[in-house]
Amino acid sequence: MSKGYWMVHVDVDDAERYKAYVAANAAVFASHGARFLARGGRYENPEGRTRARNVVIEFPSYDAAVACWHSAEYQAALRLREPVSTADLVIVEGYDGPQPG
Repeated sequence: MSKGYWMVHVDVDDAERYKAYVAANAAVFASHGARFLARGGRYENPEGRTRARNVVIEFPSYDAAVACWHSAEYQAALRLREPVSTADLVIVEGYDGPQPG
């Protein structure tokens, strides 16, 4: 089964209040088997547009990634983030097929 990923680009308007969202989402992510692959580190944007903070979260499956976002617990955490940030979030299914040779 392919893993699932959240790819998130975020501009944070109030870093202090954003900490409440970070604290609230920790248990939600753990309960859905998520782990951070990228979390706001250095980046280069050679093409297209992005935001100031970029995050990639891996889930055990695509279904787990979707279920996490739709869970009541994440929706409660999301209500803490929405007033203090702007984000673009895409949930994608991982690829386990052959790689180009």
